Amino acid sequence: MGKGRTPKWLYLVAALALIWNALGCMAFVQQAMLSDAQIDALPAAEAALYRGMPMWATIAFAVAVFGGATGSLALLFRQRFALILFTASLLGVLLQMFHLFILARGVEVLGAGALTMPGMIIVVAFALVWLARTAARRGWLD
Repeated sequence: MGKGRTPKWLYLVAALALIWNALGCMAFVQQAMLSDAQIDALPAAEAALYRGMPMWATIAFAVAVFGGATGSLALLFRQRFALILFTASLLGVLLQMFHLFILARGVEVLGAGALTMPGMIIVVAFALVWLARTAARRGWLD
């Protein structure tokens, strides 16, 4: 493929990334809409995680998922600013996970099994930054 010629698989990956990040947006909205009664129904330690989440961690969560979703749209439409959006999303992911697993000691509350999905989220976030950087460097993005 010559410089500027966008491979067809990039559109498929961008569409899959959009679905992935849309699921993250749904998770954010679901968490934001939790009522006090729903939080009270959780085990006490888990409820404390929700109640103790600082505003900056909530903002990081929002940046992670909405940055990823808009980055996916930008990638789908071959826009160079996808790299900026995916980078912001990655930073949001890292801040959110830092809060959950380092500051709030989420593994102690949720167990080691709770590391699987966050691990996947981190890997995908890094992969999307790499993909956008590679696509920009190869001239696939405008």
